[in-house]
Amino acid sequence: MTLRFDNWEYPLIEENKLTRYHWLVQHKDNLKLGYKTDIGAFTYINAKNGVTIEDYVQIGSHCSLYTISTIDNKEGMIILKKNCKIGSHSTIMPNVTVGYNSIIGAHSFVNKDIPDNTIAFGTPVRIIKNI
Repeated sequence: MTLRFDNWEYPLIEENKLTRYHWLVQHKDNLKLGYKTDIGAFTYINAKNGVTIEDYVQIGSHCSLYTISTIDNKEGMIILKKNCKIGSHSTIMPNVTVGYNSIIGAHSFVNKDIPDNTIAFGTPVRIIKNI
């Protein structure tokens, strides 16, 4: 892990307020945040139906995680498994799991599950290769 995690502390998360790292959570009681996570500035997390972010997950800046979609009325949990990485400006939709050690490229629209050890990107997301 990089040195910036040497003194990692669980962030203070208040409902509908920016954290000191400039990301926002709605329904904070439904967010499970793992150890040494790294969430980029201006990321929005709607955890109404539950969001689990496991240990060592990295999320780039300006990402959005939605557990409810008003466009197609879909709802469901989001699970980001250990050591996965989400590129900046990506959107994760309801009822999606991103697998262990997987990488999502920047500006991706993730509307389906991504298996472990996979590189995926695009709008909509598509699997590029296994790693």
